[in-house]
Amino acid sequence: MKWVSVKNEGKMLFKSKLKLVALAGLVLSVLSLLTHFLLAKHTYGIVYEYHSSVTIMSWMPKFKKSDLSISNHPSYRRLWAPVRHFETLHPLANRSGDYAAPEMQSTGFIFVKIRGGFHEIRNAISDVVVVTRLLNATLVIPEIQSTTSSKGISTQFKSFPYLYNEDQFIAALAKDIKIVKTLPKDLKGARRKKEIPSFKVPHGASPYFYLHHVLPMLTKHSVVELLVHSGGCLQSILPPPLVEYQKLRCRVAFHALRFREEVQNLAIKILNRIRASGQLFIAYDPGMTRDALAYYGCAELFQDVHTELIMHRRAWMIKRGILKGNLFSDSAEQYLNGLCPLMPEEIGILLRAYGYSSDTIIYISGGEVFGGVKKLIPLHAMFENVVDRTSLSSPLEWDKVYGQEANLVDQYLIPPPSDNVVMRSQAWKNSGPRPRPLPPPPARPKMYNVEGWWGWVAESDDEPESTIMELRTNAHRLLWEAIDYMVCTEADVFITGFDRDGKGNPNLASLVVGHRLYQFPASRTYGLDRKEIAKLFEEIRDTLYQPNHTWITSLRKQLRISLIDGLLEESKISKSRSFLAFPVPECSCIANDSMKRSVNTSSPMQKYDIPVFSGQIDQCPSWMNVPTSSQSREGTEEENDKDDSASSGLFLWLGNGDQEGDSADISNKEEALVEDQEELEGGER
Repeated sequence: MKWVSVKNEGKMLFKSKLKLVALAGLVLSVLSLLTHFLLAKHTYGIVYEYHSSVTIMSWMPKFKKSDLSISNHPSYRRLWAPVRHFETLHPLANRSGDYAAPEMQSTGFIFVKIRGGFHEIRNAISDVVVVTRLLNATLVIPEIQSTTSSKGISTQFKSFPYLYNEDQFIAALAKDIKIVKTLPKDLKGARRKKEIPSFKVPHGASPYFYLHHVLPMLTKHSVVELLVHSGGCLQSILPPPLVEYQKLRCRVAFHALRFREEVQNLAIKILNRIRASGQLFIAYDPGMTRDALAYYGCAELFQDVHTELIMHRRAWMIKRGILKGNLFSDSAEQYLNGLCPLMPEEIGILLRAYGYSSDTIIYISGGEVFGGVKKLIPLHAMFENVVDRTSLSSPLEWDKVYGQEANLVDQYLIPPPSDNVVMRSQAWKNSGPRPRPLPPPPARPKMYNVEGWWGWVAESDDEPESTIMELRTNAHRLLWEAIDYMVCTEADVFITGFDRDGKGNPNLASLVVGHRLYQFPASRTYGLDRKEIAKLFEEIRDTLYQPNHTWITSLRKQLRISLIDGLLEESKISKSRSFLAFPVPECSCIANDSMKRSVNTSSPMQKYDIPVFSGQIDQCPSWMNVPTSSQSREGTEEENDKDDSASSGLFLWLGNGDQEGDSADISNKEEALVEDQEELEGGER
């Protein structure tokens, strides 16, 4: 009995110990949870995760302090410093002395419907204001159909106010045109009954079209409706007597078109979060959209299901008359001719070869990177701080931008059964005795998912109709691109992989280049010559991550040229399609008396020639009090005597040890002198 009693006591003691261990574990678990919640509460606002419906990347940035951000670093001027050739340029879009105020007697109202993407809307609004001034009419706030055709978006922001500040737009242009928010009641009723003349305006219509076709109908009916579907509705390059209208375009795009407060606040927050690291950053717009790839015949660059998607879109464009050409094209030839985008991997190699370190912050712009996240993986392998709008903001902040929206998932994702289906189901239940052969199963509804498998490619030659969710996403995309537009404009360096849209016109990246050239002309904007870059990449296609010193030197020379001559090429190509892509020299002035004076001495303002621009630039008025270039060049000749030798061996982390020996032989001082000379003479080539 004594042995049994000792045994029972041992069991009880063992159970007590287990209870104590379990209790201790429970207490530790509770403390761990409390600690976790406290940390989450105090770190909210610093760490943001990816919860966006369309996420470009799913990795978190690691902002590190980079020495290359310091202005006295040997490589600072080559990588980040302003372009000295443009330091004398300054924005000037003010009205001239003989510019008259809008007349009291208006010829009528112009009602505009604009359809298209962000860049098309921005171009169209600027052109519509100029047309209104040309016809001495009154402009009704334009209707942005990308928002009015969407269901479920917030009723708080609709049409024009969904993107822009309506009151700011009216106030900023009060001395140029008359603007009203709505039509008078009688004209509004006539428009609803379709009793007013309507014009489907072609892209780049001439002033003659408006003066001889639109104006007579406007005078007769007191109102006309303009339908703008392809961006700019007025020719980009106007005759010299109409230079004031070009300045008006600049006042509209760069001053009157201010985003609504919620959009601006979020963009400023994202910029502040990037700047908080104390590091300069690069904004990169891939320009890889399905429409652009289809338009230029770049399908074979992917070699996967995306090739079929691009070909399907190209066939649809040919059928609709958007594209004139053959269905099949040589993508390799298009790439070598500079008509296809540079891949993110190539942009990464290009930047690393130029000397940007692996911890440089790269901000990815654009709402769509066709090909998916796998196309961005090589870029992230080269740069650890690859971020986008979703990684630098929270879902709560985006909810404030979107406003209160309806829950489309519950309303539209699963449609209710039709009356016919219900009746057949009841008839089946009330039918005679079993067994009977079972009826065939109902056809499964076709639920197309933009981010999933494109099953409709093999079923039809036509594109599927946009779903309710897709329409709302199109409206959201305007807000995404507005945020990206602001961030890219303020970036220390801007580079783009492609600058054309799916209609052959300048895209969002081109408008960013134009805005930077107007507001920050000396900021570093690489206007890449894709044809020359493609040739360089073809030389090392088999050894992409182990380039030799000769190739790196050639690439660096090409990038230095792109800072100046790239803008000249942009002037020749983009300005003929979009004035906002290159608003110089009409909207700029120069503050350097040493420039070559024009022979046109009869002009009321002194004009000067800059070789890179095909035109003359006015001298800045004295009241601007702008600094001259001599004040900002002090000490620059010796600033870059020593280059960053590590940047020449930038691929050592993926290459072999022999590369280091080759790169160590570079004469840094000689290369720096060559860079200085090429930068100073770049515009004269």
